[in-house]
Amino acid sequence: QVQLVESGGGLVQPGGSLRLSCAASGSIFAINDMDWYRQAPGKQRELVASSTNDGKTHYLNAVKGRFTISRDNARNTVSLQLNSLKPEDTAVYYCNMNVLLSGTYYYDYYWGQGTQVTVSS
Repeated sequence: QVQLVESGGGLVQPGGSLRLSCAASGSIFAINDMDWYRQAPGKQRELVASSTNDGKTHYLNAVKGRFTISRDNARNTVSLQLNSLKPEDTAVYYCNMNVLLSGTYYYDYYWGQGTQVTVSS
């Protein structure tokens, strides 16, 4: 099995920055997409940023130019740098990875437990 552990959330003032990290552990052979989602109270979970194994990145329009996703394939980690934070960025942030386990032949998706980001003065 695979475990995804997130860290780095917290309370920050508008305009501030945070860095979220997510580390995967387990019998991992390869990881395809590494993504960050968020879910605000009363809203659906939405894809914030995505990093593909061939180096492409994609962002939600609302965070373009403010958030940056990066990955370390050797360490099976993905990070999300959040700059110029706004109150509407407040949400629980989840990492999601598309993982191929050792000894298997198909990729499956795994979720982290979530980390709270609160932007408030």
